[in-house]
Amino acid sequence: MHDIVELESLGIPGVFVASDQFVQAGEIQARALGADPARVYVPHPIQDRTDDEVRALADAAWPAILAALAPPPSPPSPSPAAG
Repeated sequence: MHDIVELESLGIPGVFVASDQFVQAGEIQARALGADPARVYVPHPIQDRTDDEVRALADAAWPAILAALAPPPSPPSPSPAAG
């Protein structure tokens, strides 16, 4: 969490990624830091998984991470009426 908050303070977008066992801890830490970074949680545990399982977790999380980094664009402003 500290790393993402630091990156964002430098203008570098980031997403906090952790296992779902740490949802509450992540929320508490974000509040303590006065920050509200984007967060993506993956299924717990991580450390006992094979490389292929970790890759599958990363592949599954990737769309949410990309969406957090690049939110949908705002709709265009209406054009001024021609006079």
